[in-house]
Amino acid sequence: MEDKKQEIITGRPDEAEIKDLSFVDGELLEIPVSEEIKVKDKRQISLPKTEEQTFTTRKQKSYLQYVFLPLIFLTVALLGGLRLDAADGSLIFLKPPLVCLIFAVILLVLFFRSGLLRLEGWFAETFSTLKNVANGTVLLALFFASTQIFNSLLPERGLPFWVFAFCFFWTLWNNLFVEFQGKRLLQSLGSVFALAFVSKYLILAYLTAPISESWWRGILENPAQEFFTILFDLPRFSAGTGYIQFFTVIFYLLGLFLLPPVSVKQ
Repeated sequence: MEDKKQEIITGRPDEAEIKDLSFVDGELLEIPVSEEIKVKDKRQISLPKTEEQTFTTRKQKSYLQYVFLPLIFLTVALLGGLRLDAADGSLIFLKPPLVCLIFAVILLVLFFRSGLLRLEGWFAETFSTLKNVANGTVLLALFFASTQIFNSLLPERGLPFWVFAFCFFWTLWNNLFVEFQGKRLLQSLGSVFALAFVSKYLILAYLTAPISESWWRGILENPAQEFFTILFDLPRFSAGTGYIQFFTVIFYLLGLFLLPPVSVKQ
């Protein structure tokens, strides 16, 4: 009775019963597995990346963010104020007007508001001081490039300058109150910059009269161009200026496309 009670409490069978159990002898049969099941199993299994691959990927992203992107934006900042003189082709560097700085600030606000950049992904208490400083340097280069891209697309003086400035301000101000995604914002900026480039370096450049030795000779040879040049107070630059500013706009849009929303994790 005590043995049975012990068996009920412990739930373990007696050793004699274990010895009396009979075993069935047999051969193991291989069950064929269909190829479809094998393929599905292989697809479901995702091999984890090795530490070496992860380190290489992070290293490439670090080079892109902290070396390549600042070089692109600094190149835009350098070329945005570059002009070629129509007389001798000498280099002319023009400083950006104050309104370009205001446009650049509004544009950075749009970048953060649309999600193209995330503030918490670029500056945080958990980041090291070196990383916060490096991220700030990248964004500072972006600000300089944004300032110079407006300097590149705005006419230098006269009535066209104020017309272009008003159009840029109206577009940026309206975008502040519109729900934008990063991709749609890039498309909008690309279309606005393309229209401004064509208007300045194709239409207005065609209306600008070439430099002539005599003012009266210029009126007789190109009366319409000379009239618009005097009316709009358009400066005379070499045709190479348009080529330089074309690549400036392309580099700026490329930099925005490669700019990550958050900084690289170390």
